[in-house]
Amino acid sequence: MSQQTMNLRVRRTQKLLREALIKLIEERGFDKLTVREISEGAMVSRAAFYRNYQDKYDLVEHIFGETIEELFMAVSETVTEHPPQIWVSFFENIAKDERLYRALLGGRGSPWFVQKMRTMLIDLLKEYQPQPTWQSTPDKPLYPAKDEFVPEIIASVFVEAITWWLEQGRPYTPQEMANRCISLTSAIFTETSRW
Repeated sequence: MSQQTMNLRVRRTQKLLREALIKLIEERGFDKLTVREISEGAMVSRAAFYRNYQDKYDLVEHIFGETIEELFMAVSETVTEHPPQIWVSFFENIAKDERLYRALLGGRGSPWFVQKMRTMLIDLLKEYQPQPTWQSTPDKPLYPAKDEFVPEIIASVFVEAITWWLEQGRPYTPQEMANRCISLTSAIFTETSRW
């Protein structure tokens, strides 16, 4: 069997497993799933599953890694031109993988995944956080970058905003969601600058 045929077979198996995982999370919830159910749902053997992944957490980890890599690439392409465009790209990419994010972040998803998403957002916020327009003064210091509280709160706001947006059927455009989240983030930065 040629290398190209093997690569196609592996990609096909991975795609089937991803689709089965999402469908089963929507139906039953992540915590109740077994590798057997995921394999059967994808119509692949358990041996094929284990050739690609160690367990269901490894499967989600790989899916999340690929999805986040795409997200970071899309966001990083916009950073030099229009910083707010970062968040529009962010929500556009969330919309592109809507079923995955809704399944994993929603009520049938996994707290483990929610924490992974929050951690990723903290990293993204630290890299692309808005720079305050005011200067630090003794009575109005800037929030310290090493303070983990503010990025944690903002990441939690973003996770909840994403979850709400997807569960409501995306009633706002990615641009509108980005603007709303930027406004919330700015308000948090403004408030915490007074501490």
